[in-house]
Amino acid sequence: MDAITYVDGQWLEGNPPLFGALTHATWLSSVVFDGARAFEGVAPDLDLHCARLVRSAEAFGLKPTHAAEAIFDLACEGIGKFPAGAELYIRPMFWAESGWVAPDPDSTRFALIVYISPMSAPTGLSVCLSTRRRPAPDMAPTDAKAACLYPNAGRALREAMDRGFDNAILCDPIGNVAEFATANLFMVKDGIVHTPVPNGTFLNGITRQRIIGLLRDNDIEVQERTITVPELVEADELFSTGNHGKVQPVTRYEDRNMQGGPIAKRARELYWKFAHENGQLKR
Repeated sequence: MDAITYVDGQWLEGNPPLFGALTHATWLSSVVFDGARAFEGVAPDLDLHCARLVRSAEAFGLKPTHAAEAIFDLACEGIGKFPAGAELYIRPMFWAESGWVAPDPDSTRFALIVYISPMSAPTGLSVCLSTRRRPAPDMAPTDAKAACLYPNAGRALREAMDRGFDNAILCDPIGNVAEFATANLFMVKDGIVHTPVPNGTFLNGITRQRIIGLLRDNDIEVQERTITVPELVEADELFSTGNHGKVQPVTRYEDRNMQGGPIAKRARELYWKFAHENGQLKR
């Protein structure tokens, strides 16, 4: 069994069809989702991911049919259907079944998907600067983890891969650094960690917030501020944080080879320690 889906009160194996051609989500993208991880018997910050899904649905104009606590319990139930220690992705989602352009809140539906997804080894990412940009809050639903935001990230990834890179760095609408196509961005210079200040153009990631707190608790200075593109070339380290890959060092930026540095390594160690101390699941 590689995947299970909870929908309409039951667990189904695999990838059951959920959307029809008339479904609002199919043709007008009224889908919000969240993603959490289970690995090594832990699921760190699973409760926060469930709570963010509910906030995303409300921001998008949907009416959540499940509270965060209920989603958390269902996620734990789904995780428990896999072998202990399985590396999993947990993706709850809400979508609209009907509506005319704007989704009808009363048509909101829910599903939860749990599936095998191996964790990425911290072997290093090659990244480039994308020609794509993150939208401003008045241009897109940037206050939600909404599916409609991801096609542009996909175009940035495709552009990067066509150039021989693993990922891309996107700027905000006025040209300052925002994030990677699939994760938040951190930069290290002279022992100080810098990360773009949340300005409404990208999600203030749960793993991002966790890493900032863990570093500060361990006497490593973290500054949330505006970062310009030229600063990336001068960085001592670059690394990403996100739910899917957790902490990943950058080993190449454009034509500059870099090393996975000590602070990225320390951030990953601190996260794993936190996960095992605070993310235990009851099976």
